[in-house]
Amino acid sequence: VQLQACGGGLVQAGGSLRLSCAASGRTFSRYAMGWFRQAPGKEREFLAAISWSGGSTYYADSVKGRFTISRDNAKFTVYPQMNSLKPEDTAVYYCAAGREDAPIIVLIKRDGIDYWGKGTLVTVSS
Repeated sequence: VQLQACGGGLVQAGGSLRLSCAASGRTFSRYAMGWFRQAPGKEREFLAAISWSGGSTYYADSVKGRFTISRDNAKFTVYPQMNSLKPEDTAVYYCAAGREDAPIIVLIKRDGIDYWGKGTLVTVSS
């Protein structure tokens, strides 16, 4: 599975942005998917995860209530809708696929990530 994240850019504080992550390969629906970000000088941070069916989601406290993760298995794509953006949301955003057929906890605990996408930069201006 190859992952390609896109949709990053410059947005004002309080604004919204929707990223997308397109996956190659016909087994996309067997992977839980997640989003992470890495700000300059900081470690990569878990943000959100969604099960293969889309029926289960989990969010980090830092984005809960502002970010919504969703997926379209027919389009092999996973999205985070990011609202009420803050300058501290500025980072490179990455999508990731958990181990095939594994639950979302492998993404939450970062214990079983099979694939990473190339990141996309989000800059939130104050």
